[in-house]
Amino acid sequence: MKHVLFVTSEAVPFVKTGGLADVAGSLPKYFDKKSYDVRIILPKYACIQGEWRQNLMFVDSIYVKLGWRKQYVGILSAIYEGITYYFIDNEFYFGGNRPYGNIHEDIEKFAFFSKAVLEAIKMLDFQPDILHCHDWQTGLIPVFLKNFYEDDEFYQNMKTIYTIHNLKFQGRWKIEGVMDAAGLPRDLFTPDKLEAYGEANYLKGGVVYSDIVTTVSRTYAKEITTPQGGEGLEGLFQEKGDVLFGIVNGLDYDEYDPAKDRRIRENYDKMSFLQGKPANKRCLQEWMGLPREEDTFLIGLVARLTSQKGMDLLACVLDEFLMREHVQIAILGEGEEQYENMFRHFTWKYREKISAKLQYSEELAHQIYAGADAFLMPSQFEPCGLSQLISMRYGTVPIVRETGGLRDTVCPYNEYEQTGNGFSFANYNAHEMLDAICYAKNIYEDHRDAWNGIVYRGMECDYSWTKSALEYADLYSR
Repeated sequence: MKHVLFVTSEAVPFVKTGGLADVAGSLPKYFDKKSYDVRIILPKYACIQGEWRQNLMFVDSIYVKLGWRKQYVGILSAIYEGITYYFIDNEFYFGGNRPYGNIHEDIEKFAFFSKAVLEAIKMLDFQPDILHCHDWQTGLIPVFLKNFYEDDEFYQNMKTIYTIHNLKFQGRWKIEGVMDAAGLPRDLFTPDKLEAYGEANYLKGGVVYSDIVTTVSRTYAKEITTPQGGEGLEGLFQEKGDVLFGIVNGLDYDEYDPAKDRRIRENYDKMSFLQGKPANKRCLQEWMGLPREEDTFLIGLVARLTSQKGMDLLACVLDEFLMREHVQIAILGEGEEQYENMFRHFTWKYREKISAKLQYSEELAHQIYAGADAFLMPSQFEPCGLSQLISMRYGTVPIVRETGGLRDTVCPYNEYEQTGNGFSFANYNAHEMLDAICYAKNIYEDHRDAWNGIVYRGMECDYSWTKSALEYADLYSR
């Protein structure tokens, strides 16, 4: 049996700010329990809700040396849905009201977390064969392991896999600051190691020193080897090509199941969506304050309101679109002030057509997935994306830009062959996006049988973690 330890800065159900938490918390459940013992370790943030904090069990405590500092490490554990979670406790680093803060604070925080994880695993009744590290916050673990622990017999056969969920965030800071925060010698900060463009780079360190590197979709694995998608590190990924793999994220089908979801008005499956979705559409219209019009094309959008998510494309054409089309749009999210103000303005100007809730609500998100007819994701880049998978699971047709995991999972509708599970556009262009939306609206309004076929094919797709877990298991076996 292989022992695998997921090292992550967040994981459901304990703490979540984005898709990383969904992946880290749900994927371990899908491995064959006879062949793989997969556990998770993350920080014990003060912002973890009390109901979860109360059930943590004390394991041990140690002190670790981090440069000139000597810091306390508490080790706690919990079991959730059959998976063991470990927690690193230190109130100085993890005592804030949110997981992440300013980058200069996070640089030291996650240097400590990386060192603490490596020291803490000696105190567990679990010796990992593989450390599966996620995103820049864990980038120093392979660095520490390969440079400071290889002479220790406990660590000699330990391997590392490093998964990049979003290359845009790399953990970059001044070299002198990282040397002080992490206690690393200057000879590690060279262009072939941790240095990039005059700065220290945690993510680069993780890539350089890991045995295998993965991203969260096949297309994204190719995109990061190009100047357009490589965020300045494309040369490194080209060099790592023989150990770089793209494995598309899956979906927790227990959490996202329209047949059992208690957050939606009426349950349904792929055989009963024609009866179930209208009730959820009415509920969504009520929730958003939109007119109850069963046949009006209703588009949902749940996202961070940033340019990465394509909000600048919407800014170009939304006024034009709402002025000429009879349509409804339900928006949930928060983000950059310019886009929040944009949606406030359009909600005021076109109150019968668009409603925006500038917040995050898990309950409302589920109702949008269940109640909308289509789901819009015009992302500039999208390493994988989960929303298009959720929307298809709930019978809501995705309209996406062909990038990253969106390209891997959404097959555009072909009206001649009656194939496809969604609609897509190729170039990052506002009017190309608008053409895709209008085409989808036309099929919904004038060719309802064809539309229902798209819905059914999307609901038939299997994007559960089962297949992806087998691909990760293959990498573990290597």
